[in-house]
Amino acid sequence: MVLDCMHHCCTVGPWGNLVNGVDKEIFRSIVTSMASTTSVSAHEGITVATGTSAKSGPVGAPQSGLTRDQMVATIAELGPLFEASAVETDRHAAFPWTNFNALRERGYLALCVPKEYGGMGASYADYMRVSEEIGRHCGSTGLTFNMHNATMLWAGEVADLLDMTDEERAVHERRRAEMFRGVVENGEIHSQPFSEGLNPNALAGIATRAVPVEGGYLVTGRKIFASLSGAADRYNVTCQVEGEDFLRLLSVRANSAGVEIVDDWDPLGMRGTVSRTLLLKDAFVPADDEILPGGMYDQAANRFPYLFMSLAPSYLGLTKGILDFTRSYLRGEVAGAAKGTGRRDNPIKQYGWAEMQIAYEQARAMLYSVVDSARLDPTEADLVTAWAAVYTTMEHANKVAALAVRVCGGQSMLKHMPLERMYRDSRLGSTMLPWSAEVALERIGKAGLYDAE
Repeated sequence: MVLDCMHHCCTVGPWGNLVNGVDKEIFRSIVTSMASTTSVSAHEGITVATGTSAKSGPVGAPQSGLTRDQMVATIAELGPLFEASAVETDRHAAFPWTNFNALRERGYLALCVPKEYGGMGASYADYMRVSEEIGRHCGSTGLTFNMHNATMLWAGEVADLLDMTDEERAVHERRRAEMFRGVVENGEIHSQPFSEGLNPNALAGIATRAVPVEGGYLVTGRKIFASLSGAADRYNVTCQVEGEDFLRLLSVRANSAGVEIVDDWDPLGMRGTVSRTLLLKDAFVPADDEILPGGMYDQAANRFPYLFMSLAPSYLGLTKGILDFTRSYLRGEVAGAAKGTGRRDNPIKQYGWAEMQIAYEQARAMLYSVVDSARLDPTEADLVTAWAAVYTTMEHANKVAALAVRVCGGQSMLKHMPLERMYRDSRLGSTMLPWSAEVALERIGKAGLYDAE
């Protein structure tokens, strides 16, 4: 396994190039990480223990004084590493530990932890730009990093906008301080598995139950597509206490009794998310491991639904990565492909290249227009714009990938070329809940046609 990884990583670069822009230390870290994570293949149908990981390296101190552009620039510097490791991550459906360790060592697990708690203090809008840059180099890393940061944003920036009593605020401050400390000092990774396959709504179809007991809750339920399975330290799940008319967001520690990961993981694309099934059976959650006070998750989801857009920049970044590859391919700069620059002189290929850029710019403009104007209590018109932005971003990712195949030609779809992987990854965006393409179309299709009850 290690020899196979060494062979592929050290002879083939992210675009099929012989490695000349990534040093040996990067590839050594990839080999070490991949050897640790693939001893049990993620798609063999074997139940794996939770809490096991291939973390390595120190927990870096977050830099709180970085500008948005500087945050993004750090990710751009890591781009060659992310792209190179994406090859093995995709091949083995393995969690991208190489990339997460790099983020961990630079303090980026605390990207969205507020500054007063020792984090970098990135805003929601900052995070979306960072996420795009990660997705540009590795879609699976972008999606899994989102699951971690979504919890940081719920407990941080979004919670600060909500209406809480003084007592609720005091309890939340104490609890989130401890949660943030675990991220900043110990490099804890959070996952946020919400889906149960019962209903696409973020506030409905939740069968997971929490039973109050002394000191906390016993949680029982089943979460499907639980990204970061076996990699996360904490699984933050939506659940409901019998008799309550709201959901609770409880943090289940991976090493708790009653926590199990099952089922295969061998999907079409975004294979490094390792989104297996999380089973909970009377898993104990201390009261202080509640991410938001009771009733606050419902308030957050209703009053600041923009956070459900946080998956979109991973696909916007993927679209940008497809553009990067196509540009290099047409310029004759991709090793392993036919040489020469004649393709870029072909008017029909120039036309397709123009279409690709226009589609990306459309998605980017729509997405960031919504993100930068996000506020509490959006109107129906605001939500239509948000749903349309997510729909466009997700659908355009696959549109651009399909155009790239046509523009570059059949050779670009060989397995040693990243376009084949990015094409597969791009098709999955439209299925992402809670704002999948079908959900967005349904909601937009009803908007304005009925009076509010």
